Amino acid sequence: MEYSDLAHFGLTELGRAVWITVVLATAAAIAVVRWPVSWLGKRRRFTVALAEGMVKGFAALGPTFVKLGQLMASSPGVFPPVLADACLRLLDGVPSVPAHRARRVVERDLGGRIEDLFESFDDVPLSAASVAQVHACVLPDGRDAVVKVQRPRIRRRMRVDLRVAFVGASLLERFFEFFRIANATVIVREMNDLTALELNSAAEALRQQNFRDNLHVFGDNVGVMVPEIYWSHCGPRVICMERVRGSPVDRIRQGAHSVVEPELLLRRGVKVWLEAVVLHGPFHGDVHAGNLWALDDGRVGFLDFGIVGELPVEWREVLQAMFRASSIDGNYTDAARRIRTLGLTSGTPLSDKFIGLQLRELFEPVLRRGAAQVELSTLIASLVDTGKRWGIGAPEELILFGKQLGYFERYSAALAPDWVLGRDLFLFKNILPDEVAHAVIAQDIALPD
Repeated sequence: MEYSDLAHFGLTELGRAVWITVVLATAAAIAVVRWPVSWLGKRRRFTVALAEGMVKGFAALGPTFVKLGQLMASSPGVFPPVLADACLRLLDGVPSVPAHRARRVVERDLGGRIEDLFESFDDVPLSAASVAQVHACVLPDGRDAVVKVQRPRIRRRMRVDLRVAFVGASLLERFFEFFRIANATVIVREMNDLTALELNSAAEALRQQNFRDNLHVFGDNVGVMVPEIYWSHCGPRVICMERVRGSPVDRIRQGAHSVVEPELLLRRGVKVWLEAVVLHGPFHGDVHAGNLWALDDGRVGFLDFGIVGELPVEWREVLQAMFRASSIDGNYTDAARRIRTLGLTSGTPLSDKFIGLQLRELFEPVLRRGAAQVELSTLIASLVDTGKRWGIGAPEELILFGKQLGYFERYSAALAPDWVLGRDLFLFKNILPDEVAHAVIAQDIALPD
């Protein structure tokens, strides 16, 4: 799907727009009528009842609006807090597709009957999301696996919904300042891009396989895994992969009994993720707890590669220089020099030394303090803010990178509040191999496996 496709608006989109309006208006009206009764029992504010009614409307309208609600839930600073809070139920409460319809998608994609394709296939999904759901199965050779199955007819449905949403966002921006400030059309365009990525199952499987292949390039990272893709049972709308057992990282607690200490689990996961960002290119772009697991065997598992980002090489080099300064020598002049040689600071007459001092002032508080004292996600906000002052345009992937830092920030605040990301030599063992090796000897320390 392309941006130009969003601007198309025909009879199908008009009919859908009318239906969307009816559903949301009805849901809001029911919430208003029921509010006095619900207020007596629960003393809920009117705005809370109205927001919950709108969320019920989102759920009734299907995957696109469930995804919109999930976006609102994860961005309370952009959307009204009462609506963002009500949308939290959409993060876990997505209804599953009936088993016979999921089976039909698998059979059409793989060209055979479920009974012939699998030794067993569980009709009750392990999980259900806005775009797909996951079923446990056993392959004919006895391997435990899961099958990620797209919802039937989701491509056309989401394409139509996104066109309606784009036109609606354009109208809202024209008449309401709030929606102009919130960049409503940009949000829809981002949803369009992410949806196009998520609906290409073959590309997603390949992204997962590539990330898995890069895991052990340096001969380490044995404490991290990505499920193996079983290509014989993959199709345009179906991905079959190794089954893993464990729990999301946000369900483990500091000091809890486990095979590996939670802090080390987190450090191993962040190490692999940073190596992907800086060295390999493609990085996991959606590391919420449902996609980052603490496995029963003590490893960390990266799941679901529907969203993957990749920073331009010049930004990867800047980040590498920033990490060198924060963890090794405190000299940010090299980062400034890299920025200048790439022509990114033409908007400022400052020297490399003064630009380096600005970088140090901005990032030292972020990179040299524990997660309990500072928000790691401010790293990206600071970098973007500095870029604006220098006339630099930040790529969208940099924002995606920053959002993932926000997830790691929350995990580290709960599991390792004193851990300092920017000074953890273990994280940069492969990103800065020579510098880290010398620092380890000089400091007489040992790094974990």
